Amino acid sequence: MHGIIKNKGFHYGYVIVFCCVLIMAINVGLVTSCAGIFYKPVSEELGVTVGNLGLYMSFNFLFSALTLFVAGRMIERFSIRLLLSVSSLVMGGCLISMAFFNSVWQFYVVAGGVIGITLSFLLYLSFPVLINRWFNVRVGFFIGICSAAASIGGILFNPLGAYWITEYGWRITYGIFGTIVLLVVTPVIWFLLRDYPEDKGLQPYGADLTGKEVQPKEGIEYAKAIRMPEFYGLILFAFMMILVSTLHLLIPVYVTKLDFSLEVAGFVAAGVMAGGTLGKIALGIINDRNNKLGILTSSGLGVVGFFLWLNGHFAGLWSVVAGGFLFGWAYAGTTVQTMMLVRTVFGSKNYAQIYSKVSIALPCGGILAAAEGLLADKIGYASVFGLAIVLLLLSACIGFFVLRKKFY
Repeated sequence: MHGIIKNKGFHYGYVIVFCCVLIMAINVGLVTSCAGIFYKPVSEELGVTVGNLGLYMSFNFLFSALTLFVAGRMIERFSIRLLLSVSSLVMGGCLISMAFFNSVWQFYVVAGGVIGITLSFLLYLSFPVLINRWFNVRVGFFIGICSAAASIGGILFNPLGAYWITEYGWRITYGIFGTIVLLVVTPVIWFLLRDYPEDKGLQPYGADLTGKEVQPKEGIEYAKAIRMPEFYGLILFAFMMILVSTLHLLIPVYVTKLDFSLEVAGFVAAGVMAGGTLGKIALGIINDRNNKLGILTSSGLGVVGFFLWLNGHFAGLWSVVAGGFLFGWAYAGTTVQTMMLVRTVFGSKNYAQIYSKVSIALPCGGILAAAEGLLADKIGYASVFGLAIVLLLLSACIGFFVLRKKFY
């Protein structure tokens, strides 16, 4: 029993948002957004192809997916503060250890397996669960902010990491990355993060201040949710969206095939990141007001983006740049839209367990990212983009299906 809990003045929920932003910008930004800058120097020194080295990312997705089967239950049973602190500590140690690797199998085991396990907590569950616990209003906005932080981290650390690799080598750069995680993020999580508002004598931000005890979170029990068609519909929604979003890896090749320079291709890729960053924040705000409008925005702008790319031969540079920016909104919808739909359909009661199972679709889709390039080589980029348009339209239909009525 927590007695009468009141919110006065500055709400500690903002500190929770700060912790989540730090996790996404640094832990996730360094490990996922900056992985590519190491491929060439590491593969050359180890004497393997870039493709063989990059295979560790497939193991990363695989182990994240496997861990998500139990991670949601662990977060409900144990302290999320402890789980995230340990995950950050392990991740930092892994990054430092990578500075001493001499064989590609070591990357498969540590960068793929162990870091993949930590990402199931740090990337897929950290801020969705914490924002859900600490906020009753503006949930979408704060989810958008936290989600966008990973892209911002990539924007900041990619050029900085590339400079360190050039000046000091990839081994020292891995050591620097690991030290940043250990000395900056891990202590902040341990000392500032709290599991629930009640731990600070508060109600969730936006709760009705009636002077009564905090009421239990509303929502559907996990055991009931997994028997509902909407649960599997959301898994399919997330899987389709991640298949579309991973096509951003093919953008540089496609743009150069349109006879544009590599510099232009890089500019288009940056446009995707800009659209994704803005889109994550905007979609969070939109979903706070209307989930259906959020679906229409992310899927609709993504479809327009693909059409602009397909028209790039005729319309020229403006078409591919604008297409990249609009595609970024579909890229953003993969995470933000999925998180908000799970909350709207199933509520807050067993959110961690339910979302952890739905989010398994995200790393599973990531595992198939390499196959998209092979498919594009076989049937052409235009055909792959056409299939992506179909997937976006189908995902929108599924989104509307799961929202057709309120279940609690």
